[in-house]
Amino acid sequence: MATVEITREHALGKEAAKERAQKMADKLAAKLDAKCTWQDDELTFQRSGVDGSILVGEDSVRVAVKLGMMLTPMAGMVKGEIEKALNKYLA
Repeated sequence: MATVEITREHALGKEAAKERAQKMADKLAAKLDAKCTWQDDELTFQRSGVDGSILVGEDSVRVAVKLGMMLTPMAGMVKGEIEKALNKYLA
């Protein structure tokens, strides 16, 4: 198993960052057929072979994704896609 973790600072404020995290999650859910749920300031998502969360703070967002054994070889690509999404949605 591989874990990809990325923390990105932002100047959006917590509520605006949560709205953007939701947009990112909507795209993720459609692309991966993942189930997404919020609990306070943390959005969790899950599908076969992938578990993850997006924790939204006042000035940062932390994304953590655990990849199952079959997806572990794709960890570098997954990290790149997450970074690209964070750049797009937190800009």
